[in-house]
Amino acid sequence: MTYRVLRLLVGLMLYGFAEALMIRGAVGIDPWTVFAQGLSRSTGLSIGLLTNLIGLAVLLAWIPLRQRPGLGTVLNVLLLGPFMELGLWLLPVPGSLPLQVLSFAAGLLLLAVASGVYIGARLGPGPRDGLMTGLHARLGWPIWLGRTLVEATVLGAGWLLGGDVGFGTLAFALLIGPLCGVTLPLLAGRPRIRPISPSTPSPASPPPSRPASSRAPA
Repeated sequence: MTYRVLRLLVGLMLYGFAEALMIRGAVGIDPWTVFAQGLSRSTGLSIGLLTNLIGLAVLLAWIPLRQRPGLGTVLNVLLLGPFMELGLWLLPVPGSLPLQVLSFAAGLLLLAVASGVYIGARLGPGPRDGLMTGLHARLGWPIWLGRTLVEATVLGAGWLLGGDVGFGTLAFALLIGPLCGVTLPLLAGRPRIRPISPSTPSPASPPPSRPASSRAPA
């Protein structure tokens, strides 16, 4: 359990830094961060704080869907925003378009790795992922349809509020699935099962009987 919690924390920290890299790139970001950034520019609140508040609001939407959060869900809501703010504080602003694209690409790759790390801890989904699975379980919506409708809504709202929408947003939509398709199996964190040799009897099996030809005569 200690290993899984540490893995979760490392994954969330990497996820926050990945988001910060993409924000610094300023060529487009994922829909939920567009929404948080738009709210930040409209309200003056930090994007990290708003990421936490949005996560909390999404988590409350789990209640009518009868979804149960795990430890990973709660820590996602609490820590993703601060890790994002730390990354924004540490990372410089790129000075040219090639550096902006490089920053975005590095953030996208790191986000795929971070997803594999924290999901592999198996301590509960993030609030946004749980919303999609809840819509599927309770309303019968296909997961792709629920995700498309929800993310299109927050993307449109974030864009109207002044969030960064650009070719990076399209690149994120097209590439994050295939990238996570690679990193999630590689970083699944499932324990290895030691194969049992065919010549080795199972502990629950009785010892094999001696063949008749090898028994001593009476």
